[in-house]
Amino acid sequence: MHKEELIALHQFMFSIKENIENENPDITFEQYNALKINPNQVHKSKMEHKHAIFVLGEEIAEAMKDIEPSASKRIAARMSELAKRTEKEIDEQPDNKY
Repeated sequence: MHKEELIALHQFMFSIKENIENENPDITFEQYNALKINPNQVHKSKMEHKHAIFVLGEEIAEAMKDIEPSASKRIAARMSELAKRTEKEIDEQPDNKY
């Protein structure tokens, strides 16, 4: 996937996050917010956006547990696995700015 496509996906998921937060203020996206990256930061690397997407995906799935518990649990686990993998790839990059 090209960087522009990842940023578009990041923006879409960010919109979902905002909708969830508007519907339920008790839900926080602590891991995602800790990354200090948003879709508008096009200067961030492709890998950083990819990692943010997986972290955000995991937290969205966690927030959806009340709607469809079994499916969201599997999705959250897979997103967590992918987030860890991309974080490791970021750490292994020689010009790591993360």
